[in-house]
Amino acid sequence: MERPVTMAGRDWSGMSPIRYPDPAIRILDPRFKPYALGHTPVQRLYTGTLWAEGPRWFGDGRYLLWSDIPNDRMLRWTEETGTVSVFRQPANHTNGNTRDWQGRLISCEHGTRRVTRTEYDGSTHRAGA
Repeated sequence: MERPVTMAGRDWSGMSPIRYPDPAIRILDPRFKPYALGHTPVQRLYTGTLWAEGPRWFGDGRYLLWSDIPNDRMLRWTEETGTVSVFRQPANHTNGNTRDWQGRLISCEHGTRRVTRTEYDGSTHRAGA
């Protein structure tokens, strides 16, 4: 029996050939099988967060936002350059990121106990206000 591939034992250097479908992706519930993409691997975009959570992809800007809750910051990975930068710090321990119908970022701030909306100019407002 072949040992399952684990994320900890994976070669993240980018130098090893990529196998498709990615053996690190396991479908635990067969109802999810139709949603699995067999032509894309798991990729590590960044290391250095204590607790990364709440990712939200912005297809129109080709970037990914996520929260690093203990470090009180939000990070942004840009597809074009492959770089990660700080999107917002302090971020009021933000998590639970999504977008509204206008494409604005909606986030839950644990530090302020509120839901905020980030406008395109970067300003934040209490959602619904």
